[in-house]
Amino acid sequence: MTRVSARLQATFVPDEGAIAWWGPAGLDGAVRDLGLPGGRSATCRLAVPRHGRVVAARVVARLADVEVAAAALRGLDDRASVGASVRAWREAALLVDDDRFAGLAARMPTAAHAVLDADGTAIASAAALLAQFRGALRTRAALRGTGVRAELRPYQVHGVSWLVGRAERGQGGVLADEMGLGKTLQAIALLAMRRSAGPHLVVCPTSLVGNWRRELERFAPGTPVTVHHGPGRRLPDVLPPGAVVVTGYPLLRTDEELRRVGWDVVILDEAQQLKNPEAAVSRAAAALAGTVRIAMTGTPVENRLDELWSVLHITNPGLLGTRARFRQRFVVPVEQRRSARAAATLGAVVRPVLLRRTKADVATDLPAKQHSTVVCTLTGEQIRLYREAVDRAFADGFGSGPQRSGRVLALVTALKQICNHPAQYLREDRAETGRSGKFDRAGEMLTEIAQQGDRALVFTQYRAMGELLSDHLAGAIGVPTVPFLHGGLPAARRDELVRAFQEDDAAPPILLLSLRAAGFGLTLTRAAHVMHFDRWWNPAVEDQATDRAHRIGQRRTLSVYTLVTGGTIEDHIARMHAGKRGLAGLVSGDALADLSDDELHAVLELGNLS
Repeated sequence: MTRVSARLQATFVPDEGAIAWWGPAGLDGAVRDLGLPGGRSATCRLAVPRHGRVVAARVVARLADVEVAAAALRGLDDRASVGASVRAWREAALLVDDDRFAGLAARMPTAAHAVLDADGTAIASAAALLAQFRGALRTRAALRGTGVRAELRPYQVHGVSWLVGRAERGQGGVLADEMGLGKTLQAIALLAMRRSAGPHLVVCPTSLVGNWRRELERFAPGTPVTVHHGPGRRLPDVLPPGAVVVTGYPLLRTDEELRRVGWDVVILDEAQQLKNPEAAVSRAAAALAGTVRIAMTGTPVENRLDELWSVLHITNPGLLGTRARFRQRFVVPVEQRRSARAAATLGAVVRPVLLRRTKADVATDLPAKQHSTVVCTLTGEQIRLYREAVDRAFADGFGSGPQRSGRVLALVTALKQICNHPAQYLREDRAETGRSGKFDRAGEMLTEIAQQGDRALVFTQYRAMGELLSDHLAGAIGVPTVPFLHGGLPAARRDELVRAFQEDDAAPPILLLSLRAAGFGLTLTRAAHVMHFDRWWNPAVEDQATDRAHRIGQRRTLSVYTLVTGGTIEDHIARMHAGKRGLAGLVSGDALADLSDDELHAVLELGNLS
């Protein structure tokens, strides 16, 4: 911690929606004596002078709400003994609606814009921070007139201000806040603030269409909402200004009505759906006529940097150049050579159009996540099936090229299913206890959670495994059925399962979910436990699933259990995960096909089972 002995200083902190008072050793007394609002005590990452140079430091500060602080600054005696930065922000508060406001940046001392960027490597420019200050005040005032029924957190107000600024300039962008920070609410506030501009379009995974309708009705009840989905769908002949149409990604490829409308704001939720630029849905999204396109995703890069290019090609065409040029300039240097310079350059290019906040930065009041790896053992039947599958595959051979990739994938899938339960691998209708160490351990843990009166989410990537678990757990915890949310259910049924889990005390305390169908967009904060029954190659996908419960509204520490069958392919996936939580996807399951047979055998054979 650092206390800077100087006169009182002031810096605007956008994500906190606050003016930070800092500087003198007797900070609280200095603020109080000047009649300024004290706010709450905090530590801020600022650039401060030390021993003749400026360094990054964590500084003790008081954070005062920006509207309250601005009002107090307007009344501050201009003869008060304060630092130049306080005087600069007093002038900003006085001139916020004046044409002379634009000239303030040149007169601002460094202390007035000393807040560090997300990387902690640079301070915000005076012009940028002044624009954010003005935007925060105007956004708060405008929000009060929209009828939005929510108390937005300071970082959410900053997000709305950022979105409004992009829309006013006709420029797209990516809201890339970490899962659980309320991207949907920020987007709804944007749509409400542009109610007079024209009809808006929300495109989301089919499973989230109902969720978007409910959230619009909840937070912006005066908004006309049309759900464009299902047989018999038809857009109204006239869409009133401010109307919101909600549709699913699959319809973008085929529905001519969506392409004929001139939309104001197009919201592309869970935009990782658009990560393949060659896919028809990506081309259809790029062809939508809209004043501005806003993509929302908690994982702007899931597997490769090419995915970032694909999304930004839709929201901000031309920003990253052609795909070939992007690959030459960034993908090869960053992914293959780990070039820090190329990564920094890419960050500088993308930063103005991509807003990213993490829970650790802006939602420090969220309870912690406690991760536990539960190592399970194989039964004798599983050991026999596992070895037989490996031996048979190597005896048959893998071939080369696409044939090799397909055969390796088939073997890996078989081994993962054996680890889950022999009944899944053998396509049996019922899974008995005693045949799978993982299955038995999961049953024991979930039964204990239910007996304690808690609730749990259980994710699996396999529908067959989810159905086997559902049958077994219903008997184990004494309920008629344990619901399983998967892609084969109608959207209305999925919505009902989510509602019941969140709101109905009589609903079963365990909800099974397909990792891909339910790993994003849903809010399931009633769960205090999350279990990953089997492993996905990409840790970002599992993190998204976990964040169905670890998001705003969660009040308890979230226990996250990852089941791993020791000595098997699942150990290999666990090691991959340990190395992939930076730039996602530098390796994938397909990479196994690039190994030699000897290397592949070393990965897939059973290891130490003791």
